[in-house]
Amino acid sequence: MSPRALLASLTALITSLITVTTAITTIATITPAASANAAAKVTTTMAMTGKATTKVKSKDALGTRRYTIEQFMATTTLGGASLSADEKRVLFHSNVTGIFNAYTLPVVPVAGGAPVALTKSTTDSTYAVSFFPNDDRVLFTHDKGGDENSHLFVRELNGSEKDLTPGEKTKASFFAWKPDGSAFYLSTNERDAKFFDLYRVDATTYARTMIYKNEQAYALGAISRDEKWIALNKTNTSLDSDIYLFNVAKNETTHLTPHKGAITFSAATFDPASTKLFFLSNEGSEFTGLRTYDLVTGIVKDHEKANWDIAYTYFSRDGRYRVTGVNEDGSTVIRIVDAAEKPVALPTLPGGEIRGVTFSKTSSRMAFYVNGDRSPSNLFVYDFASKKVNQLTQSLSKEIDAADLVEAEVVRFKSFDGMVIPSIYYKPKGATVNNKVPAIVFVHGGPGGQTTRGYSAQIQYLVNHGYAVLGINNRGSSGYGKTFFAADDRKHGREPLWDCVEAKTYLASLGYIDSERIGIMGGSYGGYMTLAALAFRPEAFKVGVDLFGVSNWLRTLESIPPYWESFRLSLYEEIGDPVKDKTMLIAASPLFHAKEIVKPLFVVQGANDPRVIKPESDEIVDAVKKNGVPVEYVVFPDEGHGFSKKQNQMEANRKILEFLDKYLKKG
Repeated sequence: MSPRALLASLTALITSLITVTTAITTIATITPAASANAAAKVTTTMAMTGKATTKVKSKDALGTRRYTIEQFMATTTLGGASLSADEKRVLFHSNVTGIFNAYTLPVVPVAGGAPVALTKSTTDSTYAVSFFPNDDRVLFTHDKGGDENSHLFVRELNGSEKDLTPGEKTKASFFAWKPDGSAFYLSTNERDAKFFDLYRVDATTYARTMIYKNEQAYALGAISRDEKWIALNKTNTSLDSDIYLFNVAKNETTHLTPHKGAITFSAATFDPASTKLFFLSNEGSEFTGLRTYDLVTGIVKDHEKANWDIAYTYFSRDGRYRVTGVNEDGSTVIRIVDAAEKPVALPTLPGGEIRGVTFSKTSSRMAFYVNGDRSPSNLFVYDFASKKVNQLTQSLSKEIDAADLVEAEVVRFKSFDGMVIPSIYYKPKGATVNNKVPAIVFVHGGPGGQTTRGYSAQIQYLVNHGYAVLGINNRGSSGYGKTFFAADDRKHGREPLWDCVEAKTYLASLGYIDSERIGIMGGSYGGYMTLAALAFRPEAFKVGVDLFGVSNWLRTLESIPPYWESFRLSLYEEIGDPVKDKTMLIAASPLFHAKEIVKPLFVVQGANDPRVIKPESDEIVDAVKKNGVPVEYVVFPDEGHGFSKKQNQMEANRKILEFLDKYLKKG
């Protein structure tokens, strides 16, 4: 994955919380061939749903049942998966109570069994990381109110909790386990806010030893199992990156990928024997392939290719299996192979994509999620010996019939210059040429993110209430080759925006969309695109919904978090340098053109957002109000870049629908 794609995926990940998708998991899907070659009986056990507070509304004239936001929010979001040392329980996080906490469930269904809560936070979203390999202690993480200064915690066997990475401005994360479970690795910027150092932590005493001091703005890539090698990623530009190899014993760093031109190289993992580095590169190709570097001979070989980007690869803890994900047209297809590189048959499962695959200590069991357009992520465990797969959760609200939701469709249209723009489209039930419906162009985060298939409570809520939604992958989006990916560089507010405007023409061509009632909406970079559309193409869209979007590129680029130092210059290269490119950035910033905004605007912001800070929204709201334009503004004091608390998600989505009903559907 390129550095810019990595940044985009992080942005999209946080943004996805407001759409109530399953966050902090890896997207994948089962190939038809794999499904057909394996037979397994699916057993379903306890549900993880909250109680809806409102009954379903009456059917409309066309027979479509409308659901309230309370019913959509009663659906549970799950993520993270780790199997216990005895391989009998699985650790995960859930927002069943309205805020994320860590839970466990037995891998074999137990009638009437309920998840066991390990953490009980009522203020900060808490995410499960891992069981300890040899006992029932648990690692988990949380920040404060969405400020992204996450700390790593341990839950002891007696239930007590300890912060392993204290510090007011410290940002830390789990990195990997030593194979024998005697220690684990974590990264933290406590020494220097700009750089992440790598530490080994004793699993018994929690004593820490620094094994890599980062002073060159490298991004930590992978560590070999024998602890002799650390792979480091270096961002040059959004389209150009390198891999460096650090020899721990010699304290020496070697440049592995000297090259000319814009090529991306990114370390993925070391093989279990610590003899090869697996890495990703798009050298000589539109798409990213998987290669290996022999640590002894230095020989580089192609290992795996696809007609799309290979997004990741990793090994199971004991090295028996390797998982690869391919970003295939809005979905990620997984491939699992054994140590001999022989494909592993997967169980037959309900329709959807596998996400967050993880293996038990001996690789006898595999935990994962299945997520579909009409089904939020549910947790499964597969037993390789018995060929049985158990579904452990039922996340969709009991009051929602999945038949009332809609399947997404991959569509394409030609933009103003002939470039083909791929998108994910949701058509509301009952939309016909005689019953035309309003539509929303939904723009992802990034820049360089990607709208993919999968369950989104926010989108399904809007579609259920009569709005067509087109999740546009405008030029510059990930997943469609490096030429497409680079097509928005230093063109923000222009060509990518014009793709969104051309989406109106596509929607109108469908025959059942009211071309006079099309709005634009997005989060983060998508929020910027919303503001840009209203400021630079004020005739195009009837309304705009901006979710924590950039209004002033100068301020945003000057105020990025210090721990983004490893790709700060890449951001400047791709978007603009706030000193050298001041004129260009002013021209691309909606705040300086706010007098042109004449259509109704809705803005949502988290007060603790470290990426797009609150003044970005405050000032655009104040400026647009001076135009006499309807502006609604919602700020959540306990959220950051994206909203993780159900109550806040519920309030935001309810008010968004009320705004759209007033100014788009009726207006």
